[in-house]
Amino acid sequence: MVTQITRGIKISVLTSFEGTYFKNYKIHFAFSYEITIENHSKDSVQLNTRHWEILDSLNDLEVVDGEGVIGKKPVLKPGEKHTYNSGCLLSSPFGAMSGYFNMINFTTTKTFKVIVPTFKLSAPFALN
Repeated sequence: MVTQITRGIKISVLTSFEGTYFKNYKIHFAFSYEITIENHSKDSVQLNTRHWEILDSLNDLEVVDGEGVIGKKPVLKPGEKHTYNSGCLLSSPFGAMSGYFNMINFTTTKTFKVIVPTFKLSAPFALN
C-alpha cells in the first residue's frame, strides 16, 4: 500500500492483479485498485475532478481526466473517509499510475490539488 498526505487529505492505494484475457487477438492484463481518501483537515472538502497518468511498460503514457470518481463527487467532513474501487487494463504485466484529485475547500472556497502517489501495477507471475 502507498500513502501520501496533501494539505490534510490522505490518499491510500492498494492494488491487485485480476488476471489476463484476450480481446481483439491481443492479451490484456487487468488490474484493480482501491483508493481511500481521508480528510484529516479541519475543513469540509469535495472531490470534483481526477487526473490520471497511466504508464504501460510496452506502450505510451495514457492520460485520463474526468469528473469525480466512479460517477461520484464525494464530500468529506473532517475525520471522514471515502473508499472506492476501480481498475485499468494494460498490454503488459507491468505499469504504474499516478495523478491527482482537484478538490474544493468549503471554508475558503478555494480549489486545490491532492496528489495521488505513484502506485505500481505488476502481475505476480512476471516478478523474479
